Amino acid sequence: MKLKTRIIVGFIMIILVPLLLFSATFYGLSQAQARQESSEESSQDIVYDISIMQSVNGRARVNMMARDLFFSIFIILIFTAMAVGLWIYRSIAAPLVKLKKATQNIKEGNLDFVLDVEGDDEFSELCQDFEEMRRRLKESAEEKILLDKENKELISNISHDLKTPITAVKGYVEGIMDGVADTPEKMDRYVRTIYNKTNEMDHLINELTFYSKIDTNRIPYTFSKLNVEDYFSDCAEEVSLELETRGIELVYANYVDKNVLVIADGEQIRRVIHNLISNAIKYMDKPKGIIQIRVKDVGDFIQVEVEDNGKGIGSKDLAYIFDRFYRTDVSRNSSKGGSGIGLSIVKKILEDHGGKVWATSREGIGTIMYFVLRKYQEVPVK
Repeated sequence: MKLKTRIIVGFIMIILVPLLLFSATFYGLSQAQARQESSEESSQDIVYDISIMQSVNGRARVNMMARDLFFSIFIILIFTAMAVGLWIYRSIAAPLVKLKKATQNIKEGNLDFVLDVEGDDEFSELCQDFEEMRRRLKESAEEKILLDKENKELISNISHDLKTPITAVKGYVEGIMDGVADTPEKMDRYVRTIYNKTNEMDHLINELTFYSKIDTNRIPYTFSKLNVEDYFSDCAEEVSLELETRGIELVYANYVDKNVLVIADGEQIRRVIHNLISNAIKYMDKPKGIIQIRVKDVGDFIQVEVEDNGKGIGSKDLAYIFDRFYRTDVSRNSSKGGSGIGLSIVKKILEDHGGKVWATSREGIGTIMYFVLRKYQEVPVK
């Protein structure tokens, strides 16, 4: 019952109950008076002093009845007012007490409580809104704690991963300066190593910059029509140079017709390819590493597969590898490098393109990463 309705009902009861009681009283008095007058008329033939005595006794009884009725009315009014007042007070005071306690909890920074108020009046609705506010505040606080934790982890990972290649570059440069690389073969190996390490640092810095844009939904997409055969051939040629320096063989195959197009941001899809290749390189544990890129036609989509013969991913980790900061093996990732956001960036880019990414893997044999992009199709004009 709404508070306004309760107050109206309370006032009606306070007014109506006295009126009913007074009406009943006056009705009772009038009936008593009528009976008294009737008694007086019927007793005229009785002795005069006896009639006077009866008349006096009748009036005394009427007066006593009137006093009793007024006393009863007074008691009933007191209890009615108390009952109505208590009814209205409880509908106001109880929610206010709970609101006060809830406000004190929030003031002290405690959001682990529940404000439970039953009813459908205004104060109950206020308490329900307050409980919704508390729940959202708690969710916001938990998200902030999680975000702070992720940011600290990201800074720690990036710092560690930048320090490793910088230390390596410094060591090889000192070796060249000290004349350790005294043969063309050694010099070539040192220079290739320095080149690979600088590429790692460049990739980490780009990843960090891109992560900040993902976090604020400011990814700069430039969509255009891309010829699938030409585009992915260029991507394969580009990554083959890096793989060659690492002694990894690249096998590229395209099974899509020459005229198939997709609408995509070429720069961001190239980032997807590089992130998937980098992930495959990171966990390559075979003496002869092989990475395969296959482009297939699957109806309304083109499907790209990046397969490696690395150590693979455990089944318990496979469902989470595209989550931000998820790492299958902390110690292994620390030694191999990696910020933990590369695959989450892949997932975000492909979702923004209307595609998706997933993976299959067998431990000790290798991993296959899949992603799909919708084909571009001309819609005939009628």
